[in-house]
Amino acid sequence: MIRIISALFIGVAALLPAGAGAAGPIRLADDAPDSHVVVPGDTLWGISGKFLREPWRWPEVWRLNREQIRNPHLIYPGQIVVLDRNGPSLKLGRPLGGSKPLYEKRFPQVHSETAQTAIQSIPLRAIAPFLVQPLVVADADDASAGIVVATQEGRVFTGPGDIIFATRITPGVSQWSVYRKSKPLKDPVTGEILGYEAAYLGQARVASEAGVVSAEASLPSIPPGSPVPASLVVTSFKQEIGKGDRLLPAGRPELPSYVPHAPDTEVSGRVVSIYNGVEGAGRYNVLALSVGKRDDIEVGHVLALHRNRGQSEYREDNVGPAQRYVLPEQRYGLVFVFRVFERVAYALVMESNGPAAVADSVRRP
Repeated sequence: MIRIISALFIGVAALLPAGAGAAGPIRLADDAPDSHVVVPGDTLWGISGKFLREPWRWPEVWRLNREQIRNPHLIYPGQIVVLDRNGPSLKLGRPLGGSKPLYEKRFPQVHSETAQTAIQSIPLRAIAPFLVQPLVVADADDASAGIVVATQEGRVFTGPGDIIFATRITPGVSQWSVYRKSKPLKDPVTGEILGYEAAYLGQARVASEAGVVSAEASLPSIPPGSPVPASLVVTSFKQEIGKGDRLLPAGRPELPSYVPHAPDTEVSGRVVSIYNGVEGAGRYNVLALSVGKRDDIEVGHVLALHRNRGQSEYREDNVGPAQRYVLPEQRYGLVFVFRVFERVAYALVMESNGPAAVADSVRRP
């Protein structure tokens, strides 16, 4: 059980983050209802879409301050979200029986629910596989990563329950992610390599740590002091694991608890790749972007997708030199950043009027 302070959503007056109002006044949806009963499967983005034309701006109508945006508390099925059109603002009410009003204002209280029933900001099922996988590996990380040097009984590939042997396994770290360095992620404009997208292979647990051959166990062909690799048991796998594959300490799942908000400063980035190699991405597809921690990008940032229309040439009446025109970009969607690396971020397409493509721009909405 976890304790959730549901008073967080009562609409306490608070300062909004810097730049939060830069997108203009809040506009209600044309058919915005007076209230909505939360049901399992709802998301905060989806609920807000019933009330607002720009649902990603729901932190503003909930009156969340900067600290609350970084660590939001959640709402639960059965609660009622009530729209105050004067703000506008959203508040929590609760159903009342008999002849009593439909809702009443909630006062500060402690609300207890299981963590599994909480309403999430975005559909976690769409990004769950991406929360524990390494995804992007920098050259420095790859150079120090563990290496599979042998497999059980010399097998070419291994699966769950098999033993693998690896070097550079940090003592005391028991859980490891196994990956294979895949394609480079290049900035589509400059060609700069931003990192390498890792092919996630599975998980392994240390069974015995690395050591050296003792004098008692030495043989004529194996002198004392010869290195002995660590032994790891493959606990789960997505693809077969073999010699030369790499290992990094397995991190805990980082659930995206941040709520949607615009970056404080302007952002200029590009779509680097579409996960799984599809040509065009629509809603709930995952994109790799050419911005990351070095650009002050953080989990929860909402960025606008702009289509790169390229250039066009025109020669009037086919006389004289052709004039080249750079066609204006067209905004066509929004993405929600859910995982950030030093130079790359992964984002989920939340809204789109057309397929996203490599080299499309991402900007502050």
